[in-house]
Amino acid sequence: MYLALYFDPSPDLERLRTMLDTCGTWSRRNAVRGLDKRMMAALYEASQGADALSLDDIVPVTDPLVEVIHSGKNSLPMFNRFEKRFCRPDGDDAKPELWGYNHQSMSGFTGPGYFVATADEGTGEIVIDYTRQPPRKVGSWPEIIPNEAKLGRFVWGGMVDRLRRVTGNVTIGRAYRHGKATDDYFALVREEPAPAV
Repeated sequence: MYLALYFDPSPDLERLRTMLDTCGTWSRRNAVRGLDKRMMAALYEASQGADALSLDDIVPVTDPLVEVIHSGKNSLPMFNRFEKRFCRPDGDDAKPELWGYNHQSMSGFTGPGYFVATADEGTGEIVIDYTRQPPRKVGSWPEIIPNEAKLGRFVWGGMVDRLRRVTGNVTIGRAYRHGKATDDYFALVREEPAPAV
C-alpha cells in the first residue's frame, strides 16, 4: 500500500482514515510500516485536535493484566520496529491508567522501558510516561528494572510520549524529553487479540 499518495502535498486525513479503517490488520500494519519521518511528522500535526483518544482505545475493556499489543514503527533510521505492550492495572486501588513496556530488539542494552499511560483530557491525547513505572506486570513480561539502568537513561530518561488518534486502531506519537518536543515520531497499530482456543 503506497501511503505517499495520501500525503501529497499534505495529509488527506479523511481518505487515509477510510483506507486504514477498511483494510485488515495485516494491511494496516504494513501500511504504517511504510511511513517515513516526514510523513509521521505531518500526520502528527494533522491529527492535533482530532477525536479524543481514550484508554479504552488503547486497551479495550478486558480483565486486568491482559496484554494488548500495538505494533510500531518509529522515525529512527535503524532499529525502528518495535511493539508497545499495554495492560489494565489490577488491585482494588487501580487508577484510570495503563501499564506497559517497549518490546524491541535492543532491550538487552536499554532495558524494557516500562511506563504508565494516562489520558490527558485537555488535549484528548494519551500520555506515556517513562518517569513512572508500574508496580506489577503481566507474568510473561520481562523484569521491571529502573529506566535509568543500562543504557536506558539515554533512551527513556526524562521521556514522555504523546499519542494522538488517527483511527480507532492507529495512533501517531511524538517523544518529549524533559518537557521539550523531540524530532522523534512513531506510529502504532493495535493488534487484534488471538482467538481463544
